[in-house]
Amino acid sequence: MTKRQLKLGAFFNLPGHHFASWRYPTTHPERSLDLDYFIELAQIAERGKFDTIFFADGFGQELQQNSPSGIKLDPVIILAALTAVTNNIGLVATLTTTYNEPFQVARKFIGIDHLSKGRAAWNVVTSANGKESFLFGKEKHLAHAERYVRAEEFVEVVRKLWLSIERKALIIDKENGKYLDLNKVHQVDHEGIWFKVQGTLDAPASPQGHPVIVQAGSSEAGKELAAKTAEVVFTGWQTLEEAQAFYRDLKGRLAKYGREADDLKIMPGVFITVAKTEAEALAKRKELNSYILPEVGLAYLSHFIGADLSGYDVDGPIPQHSDNDDPTNPQTRANIVRGIAEREGLQTIRELYEFIAGARGHREIVGTPAQIADQLQEWFEHEAADGFNVMAPTFPDGLNDIVELVIPELQHRGLFRTEYEGTTLRENLGLPLPVHPSQQTINTIQS
Repeated sequence: MTKRQLKLGAFFNLPGHHFASWRYPTTHPERSLDLDYFIELAQIAERGKFDTIFFADGFGQELQQNSPSGIKLDPVIILAALTAVTNNIGLVATLTTTYNEPFQVARKFIGIDHLSKGRAAWNVVTSANGKESFLFGKEKHLAHAERYVRAEEFVEVVRKLWLSIERKALIIDKENGKYLDLNKVHQVDHEGIWFKVQGTLDAPASPQGHPVIVQAGSSEAGKELAAKTAEVVFTGWQTLEEAQAFYRDLKGRLAKYGREADDLKIMPGVFITVAKTEAEALAKRKELNSYILPEVGLAYLSHFIGADLSGYDVDGPIPQHSDNDDPTNPQTRANIVRGIAEREGLQTIRELYEFIAGARGHREIVGTPAQIADQLQEWFEHEAADGFNVMAPTFPDGLNDIVELVIPELQHRGLFRTEYEGTTLRENLGLPLPVHPSQQTINTIQS
């Protein structure tokens, strides 16, 4: 049997995951809208044999004069450009189910999947920022519970559209004048709570069947949506015990949806600062924290704990209240951040925002390649993770450090590939090929 190996995603948040990275001397914030820069970074990640490039997204973020805040490009457009300059790495973009329609999303991602020859993935989110509603002419953001009900039906419709024209439907027989086999075309006729959709997509299934479905929720509703629909889950935990509990809980939900444990890859986020010595790595982290302006730290922490901290004394105590008025919202990230403060004995606002400045509520590892590999290996081998979404403190240097120092250590231990296994993202992740339900019936009869 082939030895089980880690799956790794390169999480792109430019110019770095540390929120003061734009002030770091070697970063290039002025290039965050530059295609050549995206190409350079994508090719670094592909050189490191990462499974995916992962772009988060969201809008309605308040713009600040002393932070990059919400300045960025639509990641779906970036992925379309990167299909031409990468060969093996998966391309993941975030798109919300709350402010889109299923046909739009299905069409965009199947296009990227064809152009990349089967390397696209859609990160399903429901929009945590209530201010997004104002950009779409909505007076109020949907409640957390409603957003997840809509998301479940949304994904169902998108999958139906992706499989509405089988890949083998295109026969293109010039001699006999036959382009399509209509027996392999399946009209969608969906009528649910949120959507009424009739018709087909205008592109067939892709080389990997359809794009991989990624999901990032860790609430009860999020876990149930993931168990039913997701193929990769991006989550955030601080301790081995928390990660193990989440891993076993989510994997344990798959059977009721007719799924196997390997049909879903759980990949927690991990923020890595690496150097040849531990002292050097700690010095890098300390220097990055020195660039945090107090007003930016307050705004940053406000976002994570769900309370407006503007005007607070950064060296004062961490407030315990929340401004959240949605009783259906479990505030998973806020609870994680408050748990960090309690577990680490952090007393002040400054201490807390400096502690989460890079990891943003995810796990942080600072040290040598061996120290980092030890911790990744522990989670991987003890039912806490199938892999990780890796967050570099800065780009391009932080990503280069991970590729040049951490990846070789993982490869030396036999924990990570030295070459890609296949040409599609599904092949590299070890995920099953999706087919239309009519073909599942045929395959069952034949077997």
